[in-house]
Amino acid sequence: MMLKQWLNERLNSLQISADDFSEIVIRLLDYGVLCRDESQIEQKLYDRFVQCEALLEDYLSVLAIRLQHDRRFAFVRAYPPGASVPDMQDDEHTPFNGGLRARLNQMEVALILVCRIEYAKQLREARVDENGCVLVSMEALSIAFTNLLKRTLPDNITERRALFRRLRQLRLLSYQQEDDLENPESYLRIRPAITSMVNDDALAALANEEELAQLDAPLEEEKDNPEVAAASIRDQSSLFN
Repeated sequence: MMLKQWLNERLNSLQISADDFSEIVIRLLDYGVLCRDESQIEQKLYDRFVQCEALLEDYLSVLAIRLQHDRRFAFVRAYPPGASVPDMQDDEHTPFNGGLRARLNQMEVALILVCRIEYAKQLREARVDENGCVLVSMEALSIAFTNLLKRTLPDNITERRALFRRLRQLRLLSYQQEDDLENPESYLRIRPAITSMVNDDALAALANEEELAQLDAPLEEEKDNPEVAAASIRDQSSLFN
């Protein structure tokens, strides 16, 4: 009762209703991310988040859930207890199991890594738009996938759409329509949120040919257990050994 009273007092001071606050909390726990340029709904929720950011952080800290807010590119990512968060240490909470963590299979992990490398490449070449996104063609992404990991993207269109849809749900990629995934000349946008999923150390390891040559083995080991617990790929150090 005291918590509810405290929350209502804070919300009244911010001129935000309890229902509006609840909508943001549910969205963050459900999706794990808010990206302002994704849709009108997320634009509204993101703007409301900015209005009550401090209160949300206090409220979610009770559950040891932390928020990473990138103000430059206007996105927010929620991390469960024990997850590795850029520039944030959390030695106190170590997760017992997956819990609220997103579950990523080995192909999703592989595609995220390739997208991160492509993002870094175009960032060095200053080919970034005003929202921090880079454009990459399906053909270029497919070639990079093969060159880096010695494997190919799924030929089955249903599997391919499911793979790319997952990264779009994580707000790592965006594209106009799923039919684009069948056209080598179509372009996708890699969002800056990709940098919060793969850290610089992991990226440096991938750039090393010897590390890269060994990358395929751990991925094969996941074949019988394709789900890897990850709030972020930052925790998957075993992929780079």
